[in-house]
Amino acid sequence: MSLASAAPLFHCYDIKSADLPLLALLLKTTDIHAVEAALKAQLAESPGFFDQDPVVIDVTALELDETCPVMDFPGLTAVLRQQGLLPLAIKGAEGAQQAAAQACGLVDASDLRMRRPMPQQAVSETIPEPVQAETRAHPPAHAVATLVIDKPLRSGQQVYAKGGDLVVLAMVNPGAEVIADGNIHVYAPLRGKAIAGARGNTQARIFAQSMEPELVSIAGVYRTTDKALPADVHGRPAQVFLQSGPEGEKLLIQPLLA
Repeated sequence: MSLASAAPLFHCYDIKSADLPLLALLLKTTDIHAVEAALKAQLAESPGFFDQDPVVIDVTALELDETCPVMDFPGLTAVLRQQGLLPLAIKGAEGAQQAAAQACGLVDASDLRMRRPMPQQAVSETIPEPVQAETRAHPPAHAVATLVIDKPLRSGQQVYAKGGDLVVLAMVNPGAEVIADGNIHVYAPLRGKAIAGARGNTQARIFAQSMEPELVSIAGVYRTTDKALPADVHGRPAQVFLQSGPEGEKLLIQPLLA
């Protein structure tokens, strides 16, 4: 006769809370072909920008009508996966829209809170009074990878420091592009495009020994320099950072004093 073991079951797993960095895709059209073309164009400019990154599909801005009462979620998720994104959740869907999303395996993330940057026209044009750079610097909470480039970047060249900071020891020429998930330091003239906090890091900054960029951007808030920078920052040591306020984040450019 067999006897069942009276020994208590051992714990074979633990359940703990965890944080997962997510990208948010705020849809503005139901045209999946337009979304696919836009993603392909972005990847052509920034190869490897998406690397199996989890994404939340936000449909709060969509205007559905009789011609498209429900988003084609199977088609949309297939496009996102083809472009290197992993759709995990849906935000802002209700009724049939939510049912269709959940049928594709998307979990409901209606309570998810996402930062929305200020519109470009609201970006501050005011240059605050200069302060010593060290009073604005905040050391990172933990060490991150740093990519160092010691050669000039020519027009058409692009460098992306994924997951960390980028340090450039030579000129970034017009038409070149430097991108980092963290901070960007250019110890030479910055005359191309600089995109820091590429994956939403609002604490990222851009530093340049000679600030002359075509475009600067932090966490999606950007400014082009079609209009010349003020004399106290143009061609001089300066930094770019986001300043938070009740209406969102403002992009500021500030001189650096020795």
